[in-house]
Amino acid sequence: MTEKQQRLPRFTRDPDAAGSFQFTQRDLEILRHVAEHRFIRSEWLIKLAGGSRQQLLRRLNLLYHHGYLERPRCQLDYYHEGGSKSLVYGLASRGAGRLRRDLDMPFERMDWTTRNKGIGRLFLEHTLMVSDFMAALELDCRQRPDVRLLFAHELPQPKGRENHREPFRWTVDLPGKRHVGVVPDKVFALEVTRPEGCVERTYYFLEADRGTMPIERRDIRQSSVMRKIISYQATMASKAHLIRLNVNRFRVLVLARNLERVRHLQTAIADLKISQRGRTVIHHSGTPSPMRSLLA
Repeated sequence: MTEKQQRLPRFTRDPDAAGSFQFTQRDLEILRHVAEHRFIRSEWLIKLAGGSRQQLLRRLNLLYHHGYLERPRCQLDYYHEGGSKSLVYGLASRGAGRLRRDLDMPFERMDWTTRNKGIGRLFLEHTLMVSDFMAALELDCRQRPDVRLLFAHELPQPKGRENHREPFRWTVDLPGKRHVGVVPDKVFALEVTRPEGCVERTYYFLEADRGTMPIERRDIRQSSVMRKIISYQATMASKAHLIRLNVNRFRVLVLARNLERVRHLQTAIADLKISQRGRTVIHHSGTPSPMRSLLA
């Protein structure tokens, strides 16, 4: 990266100062990764896209200044805290348009730049917790020829919801509160090829727990981590995963920020009678290899 490029503003676009730009197939791959995760750190993009670190950072810089990527301004707080930080990227309107045109990705027509600028730090941190996990999982899967990772858009869509912005959204009935909405933070599947050649697909409904929500409350009508788990239990009991979601077998994956939170969640969930087909997995977000938790 040249001295001129290093002086470019981090959060104000300056395409003239950034220099000439010709969109490449590699840029399209970078946009695809960003779109899959909504927001993702540059360090993960370097690992996912591969190649030279400096070249990748240069392409990210150009993609931002030429309007393909966005840098949410709420991450400015990170730089005030000192130290070296990875920039966080989201998709900008021009990038969404390019993906819609070149890869036929089903983005709704909206101003992505405006949408991403309006997000706050708490939302960003929650999204990054998910993207950190998913990026690490994708890299894990690349090392396992017997395991294939499928993102939500690669899976059969729920019946009658093919064009919905949140196809994996459904409702269940809970005691004392009817029609509780269920929207996982992430939906993905793992296909495992067994030694005998058969392929087993398991869906995962991911919930990121940053520790800001109570684990349990006396009133089921109030939000809590356990209400989410009970909602998934009701999904299994009502067979909504089969009837409405086209999902044969699933697990609930809860990401927790520290080991103490993991222990508290495990204690609370131990009292629930959740069938093996709807097993709940608690994963510490600081664990280097996500694969171990999922395939245990």
